[in-house]
Amino acid sequence: MNTSYSREGYLTEDYHYFHLKDTAGQERDFHFHDFDKLVILLSGHVDYMVERATYALRPWDILLIGHHTIHKALIDKSVPYERVILYLDRNYPAHAGGGTDLAECFKGADRLGRRLLTPAPNDIGVIGGVLEALDRAASDEGFGAQALRDTLVTQLLIAVNRVFLTGGGDAAETPPQYDPKIAQTLSYINENLAKPLTVEALAERAYLSKYHFMRLFKAQTGSTVHAYVRQRRLLYAAQLIRQGENVNKAAADSGFEEYSTFFRAFRECFGVSPGQLK
Repeated sequence: MNTSYSREGYLTEDYHYFHLKDTAGQERDFHFHDFDKLVILLSGHVDYMVERATYALRPWDILLIGHHTIHKALIDKSVPYERVILYLDRNYPAHAGGGTDLAECFKGADRLGRRLLTPAPNDIGVIGGVLEALDRAASDEGFGAQALRDTLVTQLLIAVNRVFLTGGGDAAETPPQYDPKIAQTLSYINENLAKPLTVEALAERAYLSKYHFMRLFKAQTGSTVHAYVRQRRLLYAAQLIRQGENVNKAAADSGFEEYSTFFRAFRECFGVSPGQLK
C-alpha cells in the first residue's frame, strides 16, 4: 500500500494499514489526527493516554481513537512491541459499509467512553485471520489487489464493531498500577487542575521529601511533575474548548494564570492554536 499520509495528522487516502514490530516504537507527545485510528496490540507493553484516561493494553486489546481525540503512547522499550494500526478517513467506514455505518464503534467510543475493547477468543480468531490476510494482501499486485484489500479492511471493521456491540469493552479499561502515594497524587492533580500545583505542595501532601517525591514520580509515570501537570492542564483545556467554552476561560479553568503562557504551551503540544482547535 502506498504511504501517503502526513506526519502533521492528515490522511490523503481512504485508509492506511500498518503491521509493525520493533523494540523502540515511535513515542510522540500528545497529538491528534484528522482521521480515526484503530490500534490492536499483538505483543509488548504499552499504555495509551487518551484524553484524560490511561489504558494499559494487553495482547489483542483493541483501542479506538476517533478523529480530534488527543492521545499519546507510553511504550516499554525493553520488550518487542508488535501492533497493528489502521488509519481511517472519517467518511470511509460509512461508504465502505454500504447501508451499514462501520464507524459506529468510533462514535460509540466517544459517546460511551468505551475506547478499549477486549475480544473474546472466537473474535480473536476471526480478527487474527483477517490480519493475516491483510499482511499477505499488502504486497499483492495481482488482479483485483486493491479491491481485495478494501474487502479485508471492511471485514476487519465489521469484526471490531461486533466486538463493540456485544460489550467487549465493558471491563476493558485497566489503569496502570502506581505506588499508592503517586496514585493519590495523580488523582489530586486531575481533580484540582485550576489550583496551584507546585512540586513542594504535592510532595508535602504525599508526606515525602521533595527530591524523593520527584524521583518516585518520574520512575512511576515516566514524566517530571511539571511536565505531567502541564500536559493534564492542556488536555483539560482542549476538552473544554471542544465543548464550546471560551478559549480564555478554558485557559483559566485549567490552571494557566497567563494566556500568553497557555497559548505557547498549547501550540507546542498540539501543533495548532486554541482557536484553530475550537
